[in-house]
Amino acid sequence: MIIGKSKREIEKMRAAGRLAGLVLSQLKTLARPGVTTLDIDRAAEKMIRDAGALPTFKGYNGFPYSICASVNEQIVHGFPSNYVLVEGDILSIDCGATLEGYVGDTAATVPVGEVDEEKLKLIRITEECLERAIQQCRAGNHVLPDR
Repeated sequence: MIIGKSKREIEKMRAAGRLAGLVLSQLKTLARPGVTTLDIDRAAEKMIRDAGALPTFKGYNGFPYSICASVNEQIVHGFPSNYVLVEGDILSIDCGATLEGYVGDTAATVPVGEVDEEKLKLIRITEECLERAIQQCRAGNHVLPDR
């Protein structure tokens, strides 16, 4: 069931999304050799709280961190840790911020320093796939065949 939203509710949803996107943009710049994923988590929590919001993931079903951080072959929703990022890693960051009761949630995979062409290709193709999927999201469009 889809529940309609008022203009005010939609604005609050946009604000939460903008905040999550802004925090993610800043976190991406921290993904460099010598930084731990726990350092990035702490930075995320500070940015989110300083903006008057709450880190959505922290405490959710007992999850103890503000972001999910997955390095290289780790599957999505990894736990931040004392792992020190090294040149050639790729880091997936998933960030959520709850602002005025509404959640903004976003994620990205970023190269750490110089990475090999295969990893850059993986990032590029997955971003292209996401963009193509987003282009299909419009009223009345169906992405699954009728059954």
